[in-house]
Amino acid sequence: MALEFQIDDRRLDDGTPVVAVAGEIDLFTAPEFKRHVHRALDETGRVVVDLTETSFVDSSSLGVLIGAHRRLVAEGEQPLVVVATDRSVLKTLRITGLDGLFTVVETLDDAAAAARA
Repeated sequence: MALEFQIDDRRLDDGTPVVAVAGEIDLFTAPEFKRHVHRALDETGRVVVDLTETSFVDSSSLGVLIGAHRRLVAEGEQPLVVVATDRSVLKTLRITGLDGLFTVVETLDDAAAAARA
């Protein structure tokens, strides 16, 4: 199991839900991550995923992100917005090509601007 994992639900000023994760998202923590993301989508049809405090993502967490993105696009929404600054997380997004699918930004302010666009 991941040694450190914390998840928090927040909101941008415009009410867009933010699922903020600290620590590692892996096979053991991805189900909780998925619950939070789906709850946000069920409530508002929008979500920003804040990974600025996330140090590791694996294929199960990428699957959650892809699922959220697909749902947003199917519902006519903008691509998923992911906030990330950790080199390892950014490298994973880049290697998998997901940085071209999602809107990847460095700050919540950038996420808010992307959500408004």
